[in-house]
Amino acid sequence: MTFPSAVVAFPWPLILVLLVLAVAAKRKYLSSLRDIPGPFLASVSSLWKIQQIINGHTEEEMLALHKKHGAFVRITDNEVSVGHPDAVKHLLHAKIAKGSWYEVFSIPDYRFVSQMSETDPQRHIEKGKNVAAGYALSNIIKSESYVDDIISDLKTQLDQLAESRAPVHLDKWFNYFAFDVVGEVTFSQSFGFVKAGNDIGSAIANARKLALYVSIMGHYVWFHNLTIGNPLMSTLGLIPASHLFDTCVAAIASRKKNPEARNDMMERWLNVRNTHPDRMADEDVFAAAAANVGAGAETVSASLQALVYYLLRHLVYLDRLQKELDAAQGRGELSRIVQYSEAQNLPYLQACIKEAYRYHSSIGTNLPRVAPKGGLTICGRYFPEGTLLSVNLWVIHRNPDLFGPDSNVFNPERWLDKDRAKTMDYFLVHWGAGYNQCPGRNLAHFEINKLAATLLRDYEFELVESKKEWSFNNHFITTPSDWPCRARRRETPPKV
Repeated sequence: MTFPSAVVAFPWPLILVLLVLAVAAKRKYLSSLRDIPGPFLASVSSLWKIQQIINGHTEEEMLALHKKHGAFVRITDNEVSVGHPDAVKHLLHAKIAKGSWYEVFSIPDYRFVSQMSETDPQRHIEKGKNVAAGYALSNIIKSESYVDDIISDLKTQLDQLAESRAPVHLDKWFNYFAFDVVGEVTFSQSFGFVKAGNDIGSAIANARKLALYVSIMGHYVWFHNLTIGNPLMSTLGLIPASHLFDTCVAAIASRKKNPEARNDMMERWLNVRNTHPDRMADEDVFAAAAANVGAGAETVSASLQALVYYLLRHLVYLDRLQKELDAAQGRGELSRIVQYSEAQNLPYLQACIKEAYRYHSSIGTNLPRVAPKGGLTICGRYFPEGTLLSVNLWVIHRNPDLFGPDSNVFNPERWLDKDRAKTMDYFLVHWGAGYNQCPGRNLAHFEINKLAATLLRDYEFELVESKKEWSFNNHFITTPSDWPCRARRRETPPKV
């Protein structure tokens, strides 16, 4: 049997091309967002956004686009980046749903929904109530002496490196420190990175590799849930995130056998689960622990690195900070390992930390929200229900209307004016804002205060390559790497 030649020669490739062009034209010219400026490719697909993630500097591209186009930039066919200050109120502080991109943070699979991966505001708030006791500063403070031990171990390592004049890679040491603190406050046991002086089991390296995958696949959650995010894959240990799964499983198992386990985060969460099993299941406890391990270290490390690096780049501010530390030391106000309460009484240190949060936000990709039923109006522009409206923290934090004409410069002294600082505080959203504010922010700020005050009081750091700028990749978290220093002990004044 033969077919007519017209059928055999039917131009299926051409039909496919025409269909793609038709969809692209519809998205570009018939969408309610057609008047929003932005890259052409972004107006017809998510591929432009994926390209920026792979390039590793979404924050730079968003800063440039908002500078060129203003408050609104179209970054996918259905997503608009909002750079106006009103975005903080109408998007971050509002109780509206997060974009489905967040769902990819359910680790190891979609059964383990954490606050990070929960997109529904009400369910997110309910989960927050379940884990709040563990994250409370009053509970974290109870582990301070154990965190002091980790800092002591880190100082021992730094002393040895200082004596040998070997390069100090603070990017690695800050990661080791942050991971160990997470282990201590969550499981009553440090992971041992600082003492070992290396990345045990390549946990940190694997987590960074996973970050790129997560950032991309958050845009294709349906495919992720069918493949790597499928419960069958995690059960068989066949996924790239299995190292994180294994780390949490091993830590929880070790904690159960630990006779010296304290009233740590796990204990608080287990108490909630036992008392209110209708509110919190085993999966919720594991999800909270996995979120701590998966995100709690890299963000702290990025902020610590930014603080030290930019002070080394602006020695006048470092000198003023060390004078404040020396004066407090001389008055007998600082312990051998600076306590959190002591660090809070150092105004110049607090200004430097805030400026590091602002100038180098640890989160560098856009945070999406979904326009609710009835749509949403921002700055007089109406967006229909279902439109993704996202905020890039770098764009907010570099806004000269909010942080001054020198907003593109590292200057901690902008925070010393209390009235001005009070206004800026509302727009300092490095840990997020509203119901989706990072649950671990108290722990992160606690760690950064203690370690920064102790190290900058006790050591002088000097960049090995003073003329070379550092580099970092932005695959959700803006984690720097490879900026070696020399370290030496400082002579601090004796107590008066």
